Amino acid sequence: MSELKTPVLEMRGVYRSFKQGGQTLQVLRGIDLEIPKGEIVALIGPSGAGKSTLLQLAGLLEKPTRGDVYLEGQRCSTLNDRLRTELRRDYLGFVYQYHNLLADFNALENVMIPQLIDGVKPKAAQDKAKWLLQKMGLEKRFHHRPAEMSGGEQQRVAIARALANTPKLLLADEPTGNLDPKTAEDVFAELLGIVRETGLSALIATHNFELADRMDRKVRLDGGKLVDLRADKLSGARSFY
Repeated sequence: MSELKTPVLEMRGVYRSFKQGGQTLQVLRGIDLEIPKGEIVALIGPSGAGKSTLLQLAGLLEKPTRGDVYLEGQRCSTLNDRLRTELRRDYLGFVYQYHNLLADFNALENVMIPQLIDGVKPKAAQDKAKWLLQKMGLEKRFHHRPAEMSGGEQQRVAIARALANTPKLLLADEPTGNLDPKTAEDVFAELLGIVRETGLSALIATHNFELADRMDRKVRLDGGKLVDLRADKLSGARSFY
């Protein structure tokens, strides 16, 4: 398969179950999903549907019970922990509902640290961090620690940090879920802008249907099954509509 046609993320027949109270809880039931380069996909569905589990699998933080996950054509499901960690470092960026910033470091340092860990020289890491924070509207907050910033500003720093090592795929789990509607709209607009400008792919879980409508495609997770709403295609089951 040519590089241009290889999806950044591909999930084939993915199942995920958990043991609970002596019973097996089946969360995902045969998920098929492809995200090509540059596409931003909204992952929607009711609470408890398994959106976070799907993101954990896509992010190589968990292994599927059955099925395969591929990053740019590389099969990841059978890799050992070291290789999966390397792929996360080289290919993926994560944004969660809570920012998880390092409290003792300022905004600039929070965005520099992942780069320094990856071997980037301090000057280059600082330049990249400044560029990302400026793109997120934080040019006046370089030297502010998380406690000195608003919730929206903290989440902007978290987004910049997730993009610091130039990932191929951004995975975001309710990235504006803790923000008021106006701040959520502003932060999401900046997130979309920088993702599109850098040509990343993204899979973003959200309960906000207005925000979901602004992405390239929507997929709905319910009952362990995935529906492609754009094409009205179903991964492994009947349609929910």
